[in-house]
Amino acid sequence: MICLGIESTAHTFGIGVAESSGKILANVLKPVVTDKGGLIPAKVAEHHIEVCDTAIREALEKAGISINDVNLVSFSQGPGMGHALRVGAMAARAISVMRKIPLIGVNHCIGHLEIGKLLTKAKEPVLLYVSGANTQILAFEGGKYRIFGETLDIGAGNMLDVFGREIGLGFPAGPKIMELAAKDRNYVELPYAIKGMDVSFGGILTNITEKWKTGKYSREDLCYSLQETAFSMLVEAAERAMAHTGKKELLLGGGVASNLRLQEMCRAMCRQRGAESFVPERQFLVDNGAMIAWLGLLEYRKGKRTKAEKSPIMPYWRSDDA
Repeated sequence: MICLGIESTAHTFGIGVAESSGKILANVLKPVVTDKGGLIPAKVAEHHIEVCDTAIREALEKAGISINDVNLVSFSQGPGMGHALRVGAMAARAISVMRKIPLIGVNHCIGHLEIGKLLTKAKEPVLLYVSGANTQILAFEGGKYRIFGETLDIGAGNMLDVFGREIGLGFPAGPKIMELAAKDRNYVELPYAIKGMDVSFGGILTNITEKWKTGKYSREDLCYSLQETAFSMLVEAAERAMAHTGKKELLLGGGVASNLRLQEMCRAMCRQRGAESFVPERQFLVDNGAMIAWLGLLEYRKGKRTKAEKSPIMPYWRSDDA
């Protein structure tokens, strides 16, 4: 069976094609390119509409198949930006109705967990999922997906982007902050906000922004300090989740998980615990259609079906409600 997956939760419109055997046939990514320092939902939706046909065509060509070979279509039903989600949902419904093939709406966050398990040797991992809007510690435990920790305010990626805009970096700011952080090693003390397995980034963002405005600190020092503080909080929370569940595997997911320093810190923590750390290649860390296609196949196998007339987008769909 072949599934075409449509990802459109945020700035990337992605099309993936996967076989039920677990083989990824195509993974086409069409991210928004902007120098405005942020995303305007209506503009993101316009971008997704513009690239939709091209992305689907490229994915089918890369997979070496035609639309007639597709047996199933899945899409990110949530969580995400409403304007963006609607584009992917409409495209998926149209394909389902025109081709008379089953439709599956899936949870975007769980897609990160399942594609990571498929492409690495992880079997029962704790997922440290760190992206622009989402920051969660997620695992399948006791027969359901559970959130063991999460941000209490903004996502780690959004925090990095807002600070990056403040100091004159483009969007996305994360990669540039990583580069600047590697150039200096002078740590500036910042608030360390963690409660159990939950984290908070709002106070850190306010504090570091005020420090930047004083003119006393370099961009390099502040970027280094921000990474060290925020990532230490994430790794601590993930370690607590591993201790709580007794799991010996940590899996990274989300665009921020592409950060080499975060990966290094996770590996160090896992070595100390006698555990393993897994990181998929970058095209599967960021938002992508392949993970939606694969999760669609998994849920179809379990008997899930989504009727086109009952497939609303769910911008606030929690992983533990899936």
